Amino acid sequence: MNRLIVISNRVTAPKGSTAGAQGGLAVALAAALRDRGGMWFGWSGEQTDQFTGHINFQRNHGVTTATVDLEEQDVQEYYDGYANRTLWPLFHYRIDLAEYERDFAGGYKRTNQRFADTVRPLIEPDDVIWIQDYHMFPLGAELRARGCTNRIGFFLHIPWPPRRLLGTLPNARELGESLFAYDLIGFHTEEWLESFCDFARHDMGATIENNIARLGDRQVELIACPIGIDAVEFAEMSKSVPARLAYRRMRDSADGRDMIVGVDRLDYSKGLEERFLGYERFLNEHPEERKEVFLLQIAPPSRVSVESYQRIRQSLEGLSGRINGAHADVDWVPIRYVNQGYPRDHLAGIYRAAKIGLVTPLRDGMNLVAKEYVAAQDPEDPGVLVLSRFAGAAEQMTDALLVNPYSAEEVSDAIYQALRMPREERVRRWERLMAGVQEQDVTWWAQTFLSALENSVVATAEADR
Repeated sequence: MNRLIVISNRVTAPKGSTAGAQGGLAVALAAALRDRGGMWFGWSGEQTDQFTGHINFQRNHGVTTATVDLEEQDVQEYYDGYANRTLWPLFHYRIDLAEYERDFAGGYKRTNQRFADTVRPLIEPDDVIWIQDYHMFPLGAELRARGCTNRIGFFLHIPWPPRRLLGTLPNARELGESLFAYDLIGFHTEEWLESFCDFARHDMGATIENNIARLGDRQVELIACPIGIDAVEFAEMSKSVPARLAYRRMRDSADGRDMIVGVDRLDYSKGLEERFLGYERFLNEHPEERKEVFLLQIAPPSRVSVESYQRIRQSLEGLSGRINGAHADVDWVPIRYVNQGYPRDHLAGIYRAAKIGLVTPLRDGMNLVAKEYVAAQDPEDPGVLVLSRFAGAAEQMTDALLVNPYSAEEVSDAIYQALRMPREERVRRWERLMAGVQEQDVTWWAQTFLSALENSVVATAEADR
């Protein structure tokens, strides 16, 4: 079995306990690295006065990590700039928030070149390389330019936007062409794969047949491969001591009321403002339910240096304050809005205590909260998942109550339907959802992608030349 080199923007060293915030991607990659050997390379998250390419090697729980520090300018232009102020909003259909600055694009290219220069000497001839996400679109091409002939796969964890939106990005064609350096590209859904094909055909002149895209003398295989969670592990975690304590704490504080829970990073793609408005409509349309339910929204801050994230925090604080001011009573508050994160085992208990899991992003590559909510439920008395049809998870989780998050009416109706749903129907829906979460779990995802990469007809054809 060939060694595996995983490359991503940030590196998460494996923990010996499940109590931390370590999620699906980190769990999957760590497991694959333990099985095959190799290393996980990327940015340390730290800054240095001058980039030297010095690598910090560590080994934790059977996994070797290799990280480098970046200069402040790299962080500002590559990470805060191009990755999070240009690509992230654009790929989540928010061209109104996308910022196109030459300095951002230059820093993005420079930093990927630095990554390539640093990791290239660590790569052995038979290694399989797996690059993760939008931070590193051009890294495969940079490695090829440095003589790397290994099999290289790329997985995109966010949506691929429609070609008319992507066309607003300066040098969009150049970005697309860089992806033909890979042997395999993975997407979460067929929709994102088809969006890439549409762009490749019409804007780049590529030909595509049987999910093989050809451009000039390069070709790349395409695969839809949705990421999952460790469903068995998360279900067991929901019964752990910390989870039971969190469950009891939530049930005691609910005082007999039904809890609706939302857990999202504070991001405009998550539809939090629209969620609050949908919940407000529910309160207005069903006054008899007002004191029988409350919404717990957990939203830890992220990317606090980016202005658009500061604005959404201010907006949500204003919305929650207005809704609570209009509807609260001395013994009841309709929204509990919390700006901090919690360990995964605590979240498992919170999910289990919730009658409804409200997962309503405006656009999401996958959304693993939906799968974690399902895995944490009591099989005898499960809650109901209300899920945005624009989350990648909706393609798999059709037994959830699927809603248009832009419609306050649909969100309100789904909340009411979920609260009134008979136990028999809740159990029936949950069983089908849980079966899917278990079948296509995070191990299935990693094994499916790596198997496709190692058996890629593209890589085989290149090797035969």
